[in-house]
Amino acid sequence: MVFTESSTRKIRRTPEEPALTITDYTGWRSLLNPLWCYHGFRMAVVGLTCFGLIMVFSSSTVTMTAQGRSPFVQLISQGGFCLIGLLAGFFVMIMPVKFWKHAGAMFVIASLIVQALTFTPLGIDVYGNKGWLNLGFTTVQPAEFMKFAMCVWLPSALRVCALRYRREGMKAYRAPILIYAAGLGLVVGGKDLGTAMILGFIGVVAFLVAGFPGKWMAAGVVALVVMVAVLAISSPNRMRRILATYGDCTAADAQTVCYQSTHAKYAIASGGFLGVGIGNSREKWNYLPAAHNDFIFAIIGEETGFVGCAVVLLFFMILGWCMIVIALQVNDRYVAMVLMCVTIWIVGQAMVNIGVVVGVFPVLGVPMPFVSAGGSSMIMCLMAAGLVVGLMRSQPQIRQARQSA
Repeated sequence: MVFTESSTRKIRRTPEEPALTITDYTGWRSLLNPLWCYHGFRMAVVGLTCFGLIMVFSSSTVTMTAQGRSPFVQLISQGGFCLIGLLAGFFVMIMPVKFWKHAGAMFVIASLIVQALTFTPLGIDVYGNKGWLNLGFTTVQPAEFMKFAMCVWLPSALRVCALRYRREGMKAYRAPILIYAAGLGLVVGGKDLGTAMILGFIGVVAFLVAGFPGKWMAAGVVALVVMVAVLAISSPNRMRRILATYGDCTAADAQTVCYQSTHAKYAIASGGFLGVGIGNSREKWNYLPAAHNDFIFAIIGEETGFVGCAVVLLFFMILGWCMIVIALQVNDRYVAMVLMCVTIWIVGQAMVNIGVVVGVFPVLGVPMPFVSAGGSSMIMCLMAAGLVVGLMRSQPQIRQARQSA
């Protein structure tokens, strides 16, 4: 099917707006259809969330039973977090774009304050990372909220700085750089290198898309790389994990630093093409630590095989593709920048999580968005999804379709 000029039509949006040219997307151009991306994004989020609930239940039953608890505890808990996230996502979705442009500073300041509380007696250590708060009835990870806050605030702050750059030079970027560095520093101070890397990705994308001066951009990227290298070298535990990933595991390492990654590979290898079946994993019988959290992809590979892993990857590809397509088509530059930041957050974190499980990266401790067990991650990812859906509705064709529905 060939795209021609005759396959476009004029549609009047509102009395005060000019006529809108809408393309009849055919053939491969259907992949660029904003309406398809709008609905595809929502379907991918729902698909990942529902599949995640199934896999969290399947991968946690043995652990819960071994603790003398009901095998449904983790499922009920994760379902509750999903409900909270959906309600929060719906609220976020209905907020206008103008709200996010002005409320970003409030969100990032709040995230800095909450993250700083992890250094008080409220902060607790989880797997060596002191980046959690104990609220008594539950624990939360403030860094997840900081990811959301940075995605909302950085684009608006950097757009203002770009306008002031010609008059003030690099002084125009002083406040955003300091605030972003403070947030990154608080997360690094809690020894959560994995989350710090995701925040680093978000920052690089935000500054790059905002048109940050090239030579300073390169200097910033080098500084981030040096920071990660120093943090890795200065920690014997991190160095052991790096050497275990890219070197040979000794007999002594097999039961220590290599144990988790080795059993993750066992799980994926035993899954084959179609898997051993939902609920039939052997590695979840207390062989693979964090089977329902950071290493849930290994259980997916074991129980659903190559097909299940491919479906999960396809869902994340749909998420990333849809957000990028809308970002390139939307008229509001702020909306485009936020969509790009959320893309690198959600899809980038998923790729890092999968890379850890299959042995491409050392163990970093980042959850798989929408899939891994964990309240903070699930709620904030669903809020981010609600934000994306709300921002997508500002795209002219999507807005026109919703108004005519």
